[in-house]
Formats: sequence, structure tokens, C-alpha cells
Amino acid sequence: MEPIPLSLDDLVARLGRWSAGRGPLYLLLAARFRQLIDDGLLAPGSVLPPDRRLSAALAVGRTTVVAAYDTLRQEGRLMRRQGSGTRVASAALAPGPRVRETSNPLFLHLLEAPDDVILLSCAAPVGPPPELALAYRTMILPDGDLGYHPAGLPALRTAIAARYGVRGVPTGPEQILVTTGAQQALALVTRLLVAPGDGVLVESPTYPGALDLFREAAAVPHPVAVGADGIGVAEAIRVMVRHRPALAYVVPRFQNPTGTVLPPLAGRRLVEAANRMGVPLVDDEVLADLAFEPGPAQQPLSSFGEVIGVGSLSKVVWGGLRIGWVRGPAAMVSRLARLKAIHDLGSDVPAQLAAVRLLDGFDPIVAGRVRALRSGHDHLRAELARLLPSWSCPPASGGQTLWVRLPYGDGVAFAQVALRHGVAVLPGATMDALGGSTRRLRLHFLLPPAVLSEAVRRLAAAWREYAPEPAAPRPGPGPGTSPAALHAITV
Repeated sequence: MEPIPLSLDDLVARLGRWSAGRGPLYLLLAARFRQLIDDGLLAPGSVLPPDRRLSAALAVGRTTVVAAYDTLRQEGRLMRRQGSGTRVASAALAPGPRVRETSNPLFLHLLEAPDDVILLSCAAPVGPPPELALAYRTMILPDGDLGYHPAGLPALRTAIAARYGVRGVPTGPEQILVTTGAQQALALVTRLLVAPGDGVLVESPTYPGALDLFREAAAVPHPVAVGADGIGVAEAIRVMVRHRPALAYVVPRFQNPTGTVLPPLAGRRLVEAANRMGVPLVDDEVLADLAFEPGPAQQPLSSFGEVIGVGSLSKVVWGGLRIGWVRGPAAMVSRLARLKAIHDLGSDVPAQLAAVRLLDGFDPIVAGRVRALRSGHDHLRAELARLLPSWSCPPASGGQTLWVRLPYGDGVAFAQVALRHGVAVLPGATMDALGGSTRRLRLHFLLPPAVLSEAVRRLAAAWREYAPEPAAPRPGPGPGTSPAALHAITV
């Protein structure tokens, strides 16, 4: 079997928090490579990056990479030959993986053993609200029930449908599929609608977990840039006309990671165009409730036409409450339920019963979460302004994250230095199918104020270490400069 090729960015992501331990950097790097090789995540024959490229990506000296490679060569795990580069040795124990596994740092950080690293990479509430424990204590488990409900408990489907009705989108329970979180909801929709080679319209940048699913489906991304008002709708329509993608995926409210909000008129244009061309449009509503300013909730895209809505309780309640859903046409929901039955026969019943109770008094829970988010947002921005004033950090109007721009340098390389200072951040390039956002970082503000302050202190120390010199300004024209020379200076 041919090894699955890895890009440099994929390899850096798989290396994860390799430098967070104790000891010389080259030994820590060699240990992480050893684990990847022995676990079969780097297949025999896989070509590794040249020393200089990998050292630049990891923000370490070239000697660190050379020493790590040489250590593994002496162990028989790597082959290094002049002119043919560095490869995983054919004698490596494990075969290459048969399926594509994630190299997304968002997920890989969650798989790492607990350590002293502050995770600003995974935006999720730290701990559940007290209402969740109360919901579990007071639930009544059903008698005479097998406990298998592939489409979800009828009571929860009804409660979720009712919330859509309150938002001006009449919905019946037959239009709701309960899933194990929004990630499974997206996975099921992708599996149902996307075949290998199909096109998928995505925002650029966007939620990296969605990009992982589309890559796993062997889809072809058609990215559309996100501006100050969300996705460029005119360009999205041109992409749909030109490519007729199998799916379009958007986050219109508090877009992940930029925090932008798509205006209602633009949303209507997008929905009408997708419906007219027969392109299934997925509205990721996971962050939709997290507006900082009080006021009437913005209507979901499904109020403008046929849209597949995806939501969850993870951002308002807790990530450990794995309750998500799909809202769509009843016929599609029925097909998705049959597909879900193959994988898990239905989501956890006690969690669904707890969700029913939570939704019965949901508005105060949302209000409490939003107050905490607004406080964390203001605290993180103040700390960044105090300790990292050269970073650009515009305020958000909702959601959980800040979209930070570095004054210079590369976000992926800086993230490696930040890890060595004990803080994990999500580089913008990992979320951008256009290959941009290289000077961006996504930082969340869900941690307690003292922890956020410590995280920024560590980031400031990492930036002082990283701090590549910005490009020197070009000389201005001197007296008597000719028009031709002046043109050469200014172009």
C-alpha cells in the first residue's frame, strides 16, 4: 500500500505539543516522531521534510531537526541518504493507516495527555452550569423502553422544533434529527450528500472540523473569502453557478473563526440562489445564541428558504453534553436517521432527557453564558492590549473567539514557540482552504480571568523569543531622483 502523503502543515499538526515536555528539544522531537512511526501514523517509505523546511516550520534551529533525524536513523526508524532525503524506514513496525485521520490541531490537542499547557486552541466552556447537574438529578428514566432511538427521543425532537418555531421558522419534530454533537450532525450530512470528487463550497477561513470532514469525504473545496460582513455572497453565487457543488457550508452568525455576522438581506440572497440552483445549504448555528448585546434574535437562514440547520448545546451548556441536531426536510431527516442507526443506534438517552429539561428553561442559561463570555472577551482584549500592543485584535459582537492578526511572521511557526512557553493557539492557516490567514491566530476567551492573564503573559514571552525582524522599509526618493528611478522605488 502506498503511504498517504502528508503536507508540511499536516506533519507539524500531527507533531502536536511535542516540545511541551522536559529535556533537550531534539530528544522531544525524536520521541514524538518515534510515536507517530510506531503507531502507523507515518507509514514506511513516507518522505519527511528537509531539515531547513521543518526547522523553519517548528521555529527551532536546524541542528535540532538534524539531531532528531539522526537519533531515529540510528534506531533504524529513518533512512537518510544524500540526494534522496529522509524517509521512514521500511522496517518500521506499523503499516500505514487505511483511513484518513485528523491532523487538525484543534482535535489533536484534545488527544494529548494533560500537562501545563493552557489550551487557547479549543473553544469550549470549562465545566457545566449547575442547571445540568439538576437536570440529571431530576430526570425520570422511561419504563418499558429499549433505549434505542436513532432519530432521537420524541420529547427532545419536539423541544428543539419548538425553539425553531419561536424564532419564526415553523418546524415539526419529524424535521429534527438528534445527534451526538454538531460534529456528528455535519458528518452525517456530509456522508449522505457528498461523494468523492464532489465540490463543497466553504468559507475561507472556516471551522476546521468541517474541513476535516470534507477532506475525509475526498471532496474538492471551493473556498469563498469572508469579509467584514461574512461570506462574500456575490462570489458564493458565482461559485455555485460555475461548479454546482454538492454542498455549501456557512457559519452566518458569529462566524468561526472571524466572528463576523452575515446581514439578513445577504443571507436571503444566498439562500434563494442556493435553492434556485439546487445546492444544499448547511447553516452552522452552533454559535448563533451567543450575542453580547441584548435584542431580538436574528432569524436563521432557514427562515428564507430550504436550509439544513445544524446546532448543538455544547457552546451554551457544556461540550461534555453531546447533544446536537439537524433540522431539514422530513424526507432527508428520515434518511439521516437510517444512516445514524448504522453507526450508533441513537444518542445517549439520559443526556437527551437532561437536554429536554434544559431547553424548558433555556433563556436564563444562555444569558448566564453570554455574561461570562462578554467578561472574558473584554479581559482578554485588555490583556493583549497591555502586553502585546502590536497585535491587531478587533472586538467581537458575540461568539467565543478573537481573530488576531500578528504584525509580521507566520502563525504556524509562532504557535510552535508558544507551545514551548506553555500555551496552545490555533494558527489561522489551519482554517483557510485558500491558503491564507498565515499571520492570524484564533484565541478563545472561555477560561477564568487569571488563566487568561497567564496565557497572555506566556504569549508575550513567546513573542519576544520569536519576534522575527520585520522587513526593512524601502528608501524614499532623494533629491534629484529621476522619474524612472522614482517609479522603480514605488512599484
